[in-house]
Amino acid sequence: MRRRVTPAGGPRRAGAAGLVLALTGAGVVLGLTAGIAQAAEVSFATRCVPPAGVGLDPVDGTTKVTITAPATAKVGDQIDVVWKFTQAASKNPNIIDLPANSVQPTGTLKATGAQTADIAMTGPRENPAIPKGGDMVLSDMKGTLKLTAAGSLTLTPGPYTVNALGTNTVCTPTATVPAAATVNVAAGDGTSTPDPTDSATPTPTPTPTPTPSSTPSSTPSATESSGDGQTDFTGKAVDIPYTCQSPLGEKKATSTIQINAKKDGGSYGLTVQFKNSPMDSPADIPADSVKPSMEVALGGDDKGSVHVEGPTNSEAIKSGDPIEIPDMTGTYKPGATGESTLSPGVLTIEALGTTTTCKPDSTEVSLTLTTEEQEGGASGGSSTSGGSTTGSSTTGGLAATGSDDHGALKALGLVAGTAVLLGAAVFTFMPGRRVR
Repeated sequence: MRRRVTPAGGPRRAGAAGLVLALTGAGVVLGLTAGIAQAAEVSFATRCVPPAGVGLDPVDGTTKVTITAPATAKVGDQIDVVWKFTQAASKNPNIIDLPANSVQPTGTLKATGAQTADIAMTGPRENPAIPKGGDMVLSDMKGTLKLTAAGSLTLTPGPYTVNALGTNTVCTPTATVPAAATVNVAAGDGTSTPDPTDSATPTPTPTPTPTPSSTPSSTPSATESSGDGQTDFTGKAVDIPYTCQSPLGEKKATSTIQINAKKDGGSYGLTVQFKNSPMDSPADIPADSVKPSMEVALGGDDKGSVHVEGPTNSEAIKSGDPIEIPDMTGTYKPGATGESTLSPGVLTIEALGTTTTCKPDSTEVSLTLTTEEQEGGASGGSSTSGGSTTGSSTTGGLAATGSDDHGALKALGLVAGTAVLLGAAVFTFMPGRRVR
């Protein structure tokens, strides 16, 4: 006859049953010989060094983490460990909003005692959108280790790196770090758990910034007469070398640009096009977050500049999708009678709440127009577009844009081909100081 166990069976029977309790909902079985050790939170002093050239000092802060690992295992097992951040060393500085899924942590977990090893830890590029000044949210990092010796194995957090849209901030402990978890390793035959990878998962190497390239143009030089009834004028595609200021320092790249015009009365509607192949986005970019503009430089008989601008990106740009600079448009009202030249000038990119300004090292005429002076036209004064006024150059050079303002240049982006390289120049999150 089968005996039924009732609640009156006593605390001893209940305790014995607890030793083999199966927590099937969580997928974890706790028994006499196995379990998951959830260590208490540990804190350690940390110094985080921002990328070279950003003009910010290293930041000293406190990192708080918990490490999860098996409580017991045996030689030959491959164990999984998890590093969970409960506090990053600093908030996101008041410089740039970090979009969702743009931050990835990697680090090293130190194993000592029964064996010595550095366990490479990697987290996915998963985070909510983080505003300027907001708390950093870092994903959990995971790694594996094959056990080779019996005894007590201690796990201790080591240095870690935060990659934010292609830039790295390296954070290193500056004092002794407390042990975060302990694994009791029993002797075994060394074959109980297959290890397809051997030891720890390697830390991925950050994707290098694509090398900018330009396609030489075969379009002939464009000199157009506007007195013969012609209304559409096609410029020559010219290669313009740019120098852009970015948080990673000074960046140089060459873009192929063409300026076209359409006559409307005495004025001209301008369209500025970038001709290079686009690059891929290093992260998800929200809609309406990237907007280009340019000051087209006037020369010949006319002087000053013409402001043109493009629309913001109407749709979100997914990571891996191409980034392109859209056509930029504006209106040119001639300030002189004669031959006036139009050349690509200063390029400005507003992206994710920041501004990047790129100056051409040298420029080349894309379009020459035979013009008639219009009242209120350029000719060394200011050229207006959409009710806004842009500064001018009395030498027919580039318009004044305020690009010498050091603070305004702490932005993201640089020109490379036709693209704004958001990833290579975005400011990483860890420094807690504002740009001086």
